[in-house]
Amino acid sequence: MEYTALRLIVGLLRVLPRNAARAVGAGLGTIVGKLAGKLSSAGEQNLQIAFPNMSATERHAILQKTYRNLGWLLAEFCQMSKYSPEFVRREVMRYEGLEHYQAAKAKGKGVLVLTGHLGAWELSSFVHSLLGEPMGMVIRRLDNPLVDNFVNSIRCLHGNRVLHKDDFARGIIKAMHRGEAVGILMDTNMTPPQGVFVPFFGVPACTGSGLARIARKTGAAVLPGFLLWSDEESRYVLHFGEELQLQKTDDAETDALANTALFARVTEDYIRRYPDQWLWLHRRWKTRPEGEPPIYKRRSTQTEPALPASRTAKQSELV
Repeated sequence: MEYTALRLIVGLLRVLPRNAARAVGAGLGTIVGKLAGKLSSAGEQNLQIAFPNMSATERHAILQKTYRNLGWLLAEFCQMSKYSPEFVRREVMRYEGLEHYQAAKAKGKGVLVLTGHLGAWELSSFVHSLLGEPMGMVIRRLDNPLVDNFVNSIRCLHGNRVLHKDDFARGIIKAMHRGEAVGILMDTNMTPPQGVFVPFFGVPACTGSGLARIARKTGAAVLPGFLLWSDEESRYVLHFGEELQLQKTDDAETDALANTALFARVTEDYIRRYPDQWLWLHRRWKTRPEGEPPIYKRRSTQTEPALPASRTAKQSELV
């Protein structure tokens, strides 16, 4: 039933002109936003943690755009199998900082693209591959194998490869030895030992350290890459930042912690620049350091999330 429903939605939105499909997607996102009480509650809590001085009106506006963006992303996914390179260049996106990606790849040791659920993450690797730069993607398997196979068949139309999270390290290391690129979403909640606690909006967040460890082992270049919507241009811009300078000492664990903190800080910087394009609905701070109480409370018992004890008063003042 899930697979049939997905195929129906994809088929219906695919036959529409792109702008019409995006309008339908935005409408669906708005409807979901009005019905998604639990998700919206988590989004409210996350915004209160990240931007404690932000007004309730501003938080509400950002959450509404979050649902709109999800609708847009659904529409793009349904449409993208019919995109051509010429159409993408003319209507969908442009590059900014592509030279950073090209310089990193030219080194021959592989490229690890630091990215997250910001902007149009599902579309970014697809258009990059369509324009001649296929890459690997670290993806969690979807629970429904029919849906998983269908979604991956679209993702990989132009040479992308899926690396599943349950065995991604070996695949990434092989890709780096071949001088390829792999994108890794670094903004989801993890649990130890795969995750380490590093600051994210001034609050310790359990963050995957695999990217830092693989970069150290292979010597691969790491640089940020995010496909972000530009209201001024009415299209997406695929931003590639400069290669990040990683710490490398004789202590592998210290390096993993320091470089994971760097990745979280870079991701946070992008989110601060584009706060209405991040997926605020994810419970990013769910895993807590030992001894700290849970952050996420039921809305009926707590309207304002208690900041973790590890967050300082100075950090709490940051916006």
